Amino acid sequence: MHKDFEEDAVDAAARVLDRNWTGRHTVPATGLYPHQWSWDSAFVAIGTRHQEPVRARAELLALLDAQWADGRVPQIVYDVSRDDDYAPGAAFWGAATSGLVQPPVHAWAAWLVHCADPAGSAREGFLARVYPRLARWHGYLHGPRAGGVGLPVAKHPWETGTDNSPLWDTALERVPPQARTPVRRPDLRHAGSGERPGSRDYRRYYRLAETYHDAGCADDVPVGFAMVCPLFSTLLAVSEIALARMAEALPDGGGDARAGAHEAAAARVIAAMDEHLWDDDLGLYVALDDTTGQTVPRATVNGLVPLLLAGVSTRTGASTTTGATADRRAGTAAGGRAGLAPGRSERLLATLAAPGFLGGGPYLPSTSRDDPAFDPALYWRGPAWFNTSWVLLRAVQALGQDEPTARLREHFAVAAPGKFPEYVDPDTGAGRGTRQFSWTAALTLDVLLSDESTVLPGPGC
Repeated sequence: MHKDFEEDAVDAAARVLDRNWTGRHTVPATGLYPHQWSWDSAFVAIGTRHQEPVRARAELLALLDAQWADGRVPQIVYDVSRDDDYAPGAAFWGAATSGLVQPPVHAWAAWLVHCADPAGSAREGFLARVYPRLARWHGYLHGPRAGGVGLPVAKHPWETGTDNSPLWDTALERVPPQARTPVRRPDLRHAGSGERPGSRDYRRYYRLAETYHDAGCADDVPVGFAMVCPLFSTLLAVSEIALARMAEALPDGGGDARAGAHEAAAARVIAAMDEHLWDDDLGLYVALDDTTGQTVPRATVNGLVPLLLAGVSTRTGASTTTGATADRRAGTAAGGRAGLAPGRSERLLATLAAPGFLGGGPYLPSTSRDDPAFDPALYWRGPAWFNTSWVLLRAVQALGQDEPTARLREHFAVAAPGKFPEYVDPDTGAGRGTRQFSWTAALTLDVLLSDESTVLPGPGC
């Protein structure tokens, strides 16, 4: 990207984030999403750390202030003054937060934020404030949310972050498409119906949310949906390694033992993914239905995200490269490479480059172009999303893969000209969904301003 263009894009992205900043947190978009969303705030903090590290720290702390007593970090923290602008809102949950969660990218974000300004972080005691809360969040995912194979289970498609992905179709068919709560669709005031999940899906979403709410958001009560997602599990493993970095950096003693425990937790997640989620025919990881014990053989961007694990290292390992040295099973409690089983990283890179994904067009689709459900306009069934392109960009950069790195960076060249859209057509780059979207702006900043070539900076940043 041209230098003048990059400078203009940085300025434009910063203006979006300033506009969406409430003084305490950043809303994803002022119209369609007027509250604080969990993984959105993590991505926003990753971008704002470059220019506004104090605000990046405040973003994460505001979210963690809403943490539940059981450790969960809620999907949404509501602005109750705008409860009519998004549904279901605070009145539905009878609380200031949703009872659902979202993918655990927070510890990864917190470590990146710390490393952007270690001195400021130390002055504010940032790591000491976030580490115990993030450790409790992970404890919740490893405990009440652990499924039959030991990986965290999503109780609702909204918890996966990829709401209407084809990965959830079969499980959703078991959910009756009726809800007692009237289904309101204020989202359709901000995006076309062909770009948003359909009414039948929404009735099922509401039915699941009602069932979970009626159970007191207890995780030992079946609600009709229990899915293991490779994206969710991967982000948990990366964030466990980020917690290990934090444990080592805190000057309170016992850091080595805590770091080892986090690395062992990451190792268990990776080993379980390798054993239960790999699909050799598709050449990527897939979802697993915890109710039936069956995998879902659908090729989506969720299944490419584990490529991150080929490029992240534990305390005693170095960032991996492709080839035999990259593809090792998850490290032991003593540390080592947090890699994948032999041959997996090469297969994932080949799948990423294949016609279903980057080989079939300029941008990375959320669902493979080869999948019968592929739709270039419809939410997570085809459009290219900036957050998943950013995640895969971090992975291929760490692996020294120049061609996919250049291709994924080009995705961000359409962000500013398209007014920072929520997602784009994977073939044309035309904006879809809402505009002035915060994580699009934030991750554009990170791509343009970051000089990191690793998934996670080392213990000394």
